[in-house]
Amino acid sequence: MTVPGTPSRPAELPRRRKLLYVVVLGMLTALGPFTIDLYLPAIPALRDDLDITEAAAQLTLTGAIFGLAAGQLVVGPLSDRVGRRFPLVAAALLHVAASVGASMSDELGVLMVFRVLQGFGAAGGSVVAIAMVRDMFSGLRLVKMMSYVALVNGMAPIFAPVIGSQLLLVMDWQGLFAILAVYGAAAAVAGVLLLAETLPPERRQAAGTSVLTRYAAVLRDRIFVGLLLVGGFNFSALFSYLSASPFVFQDLYGLTEQQYGFLFMVNSLGIVAGVQTSARLVRRFGAQWIIAAATAAQLVFAAAIIVNDQLGLGFWGTAVPLWLFICATGFNFPCIQALALHRHGARAGTAAALLGAATFGFSGAISPVVGLLGVGSATPMASVMAGCIALAIGALWLIVRPRTVPVMD
Repeated sequence: MTVPGTPSRPAELPRRRKLLYVVVLGMLTALGPFTIDLYLPAIPALRDDLDITEAAAQLTLTGAIFGLAAGQLVVGPLSDRVGRRFPLVAAALLHVAASVGASMSDELGVLMVFRVLQGFGAAGGSVVAIAMVRDMFSGLRLVKMMSYVALVNGMAPIFAPVIGSQLLLVMDWQGLFAILAVYGAAAAVAGVLLLAETLPPERRQAAGTSVLTRYAAVLRDRIFVGLLLVGGFNFSALFSYLSASPFVFQDLYGLTEQQYGFLFMVNSLGIVAGVQTSARLVRRFGAQWIIAAATAAQLVFAAAIIVNDQLGLGFWGTAVPLWLFICATGFNFPCIQALALHRHGARAGTAAALLGAATFGFSGAISPVVGLLGVGSATPMASVMAGCIALAIGALWLIVRPRTVPVMD
């Protein structure tokens, strides 16, 4: 089937086709979050079924996260060399195969292998979709388009735990991976039938340009490196919440799987609110200053969780500042991505790969710390969140240096 060509300039992109791309690219970037979030309500059940510890159960999240990081480092540069569509579809098919394998796993070791492969496959949607947006847009229009894609992408953490918790009424945790296989297959079909190639042969990286050369060119950009660290620590803070919250809210505060799914949906609405508000403020205040304000707010809200927990304020003492923290996190996402990719249009796949690998790699390394510190209260979760944001603030002011960031137009 021949897919209509995609104009390389946003002004030439028809409104209806732009909407189609927003939906499909949002669906593809959501493959990774959906792979993580769908079975969050099932982690305590997985722990009990496999007779493992909380920290071991959290490693199944870590495996998928590391797969997402490694997959982006491979798929991103490959897409700069051969175009966007082939790596995108191939990675989605790997995700399908790995999801089927995970659905038949009954041992932790086997499940971990398939979770890593599942993450590797989901990486195609994450990195290539972002690179395709950069192929078509730049400047403030890039921030706006990123926010539209993030709006669709943001539906994944809103609905995935809710869907997962409802599915657990009729299936076990292994059945959730079969559902993920269906999602991966739908993503592959959408890539084949609905997306045109956004990186024509004349704009691709030359065959003689090595992957390491392309990585080196991106990493020589001080602002990019700083934003890479800001993004990595920012998502690590969010993932500390993702990995610990099933135990904190189900075991500590007594929520059912369905109640936890609803709470997760409410919290995820905070991300969507932050993302969309950020896109409207960026023209007036500048992306770097939005990041500065948002990270400062995150640190305050994480500290509030710790104080409230130590005062024994219970569920609401944790849930309210946690929602505010998550909302502030949403302000960062489109700004970090747009600023980081702004000066790397010719290497968008490579730059997006590094950004995504740092985001998921940092998260995979840091998330088990919460399990090791314990989940007997909300304090360990919030302490890791606060520590990550403190590191993000340091990277922003010492490496990025907001006053030196060029104005986006």
